[in-house]
Amino acid sequence: MLPITYAIRNLFRDPVRLLQTVGGSALVVLLVIAAASLNHGMEELLQASGSSKNVILVGTGSEESVERSEVGLEAEAAAATSVAGLASPLGNTAASGEIIYMAPLAIPGGQEKPSLLRGVTEKALLVHHRVRILEGSFPRTGEVMVGRLMHRRFAVPPEDFFPGKTLLFGRDKFRISGVFEASGTVLESEAWFDRNDLATITQRDSLSAVYLRLDEAEFDDAHVFTLQRNDLELSAISEDQYYDKLSIFYAPIRVMIWITAALVAAGALFGGLNTLYAAFASRIREMASLQCIGYTRRALLLSLIQESLLATLSGSLLAFTMALVLLDGVDIPFSLGTFTVELTPSIILIGLLTGIALGTLGTLPPALRCLQPALPVALRSS
Repeated sequence: MLPITYAIRNLFRDPVRLLQTVGGSALVVLLVIAAASLNHGMEELLQASGSSKNVILVGTGSEESVERSEVGLEAEAAAATSVAGLASPLGNTAASGEIIYMAPLAIPGGQEKPSLLRGVTEKALLVHHRVRILEGSFPRTGEVMVGRLMHRRFAVPPEDFFPGKTLLFGRDKFRISGVFEASGTVLESEAWFDRNDLATITQRDSLSAVYLRLDEAEFDDAHVFTLQRNDLELSAISEDQYYDKLSIFYAPIRVMIWITAALVAAGALFGGLNTLYAAFASRIREMASLQCIGYTRRALLLSLIQESLLATLSGSLLAFTMALVLLDGVDIPFSLGTFTVELTPSIILIGLLTGIALGTLGTLPPALRCLQPALPVALRSS
């Protein structure tokens, strides 16, 4: 077997080819890391947003979208009194009737951005247990409380969404009363209004959904309630199942991310293969000479793979460095919320395996072609 120093020396025989190989592999690995990170971040956000202890009561036929749902105002009190075993912290039943509405918001002097608005009462804090008010207070009439990632949707610094600032909803101005967090859920990109304010502005006399927090009760108890009260025309769905359905809805977007990354990566990969074919074709006589002094074709193949692996893994290291600088910790807004890109160990492993595959599987075709000619023919090659 040839010493590893032989492969290292060969890398620097053609600096231009080395830069092309390192750059191409870095691009491919970076794209794979980016696609995996985006998909993982979106999926984790939707999974973290749902709780198996929460049940959503929506209008019949609106199980896939609370924004399209309409529920009578009387449903909140009916569910709170009829479903036994709901959570009751400090004697308050955890049943929250809410209005969910998608509409454009704006900051003074800025452009309008579509945002998810939620009309709530203080009972919402009993149901959405991950919500913690970081600054300010719960919204009263004429006020709005925003999630800590709301500013990302408007591409402005967090200071523009501090308590005391102003948000514009149509012709109406609302004072920001507070900022809240919700442990990486979609709620962190929402704006919470007083329910009466949002009902007045949107001219609604109904709720979008009633959220229930279970204690001793089970999902079947809420489901039986909807069957008993046919007059309310309700359907019950577990909150985690609701977000699982949303995850399926966004699956085509995640597929498109992978397809786009694969197409760009394929272009870089084929360019790298052309470079390797040209480089190895010029070394046919060199490989034949090494065979004459006793090295087997298997040893030569391993040396070529070592040489390629050194280049692609260097490119992978460059890709990891770029991902840490450009991607890790970046907040990406989409229609439902904002997720944070994180380089988890599994994503790093995917990138590493991609670099290894490029250096081995991508090297085999040009390497085998280089070693294919018979020894007399190879020695006479130019």
